[in-house]
Amino acid sequence: MSQVLVISYSNTGTCRRLAQLLCGQQDWQMAEILDVQPRSGIWGTWRCLLDSWLRRCPPIRYTGPQPSEFGVVVLVAPIWAYRLAGPMRSFVTSRRDQLPRVAVVSVMGGQGAPNAVAEIGALLGRSPLLSTAFTAREVEDGSCAARLQAFGTAVETSQNTQTATRAAAWSPQAA
Repeated sequence: MSQVLVISYSNTGTCRRLAQLLCGQQDWQMAEILDVQPRSGIWGTWRCLLDSWLRRCPPIRYTGPQPSEFGVVVLVAPIWAYRLAGPMRSFVTSRRDQLPRVAVVSVMGGQGAPNAVAEIGALLGRSPLLSTAFTAREVEDGSCAARLQAFGTAVETSQNTQTATRAAAWSPQAA
């Protein structure tokens, strides 16, 4: 079994597709964070925005193995209103002690990934090992595949080191 677990939260399916692609490229196991209360319609959209603006931790369900059984956990999450999506915030907050070394993949409309990486670092009390970000458009048109593969390779390689790589090293502009 691989020493890397990919945990995703996806409201629209975009992050789920990206996580599935990463797992397929690297032969890693995938787990998922699910909303307890669906986020459909206009009220669901408002809840997304309020969760981000107010940094709320909405109730979630986690389906997957114990993250502590893996050497590295890759968190794949959307950016809502320039911030980490509330369900991923809930997961990191409730399971921070079970999370080993963490890497972060953000999916955004255009901006906000550094804010999410910083928030995850603050919640964990340590910086993520690696981070990268993709736009929703890159995921939808498939142009993210090569950079995602490179990120996966970097995560595999990082299992042999103890130092964190600067988040900017894997920014969308670094391609």
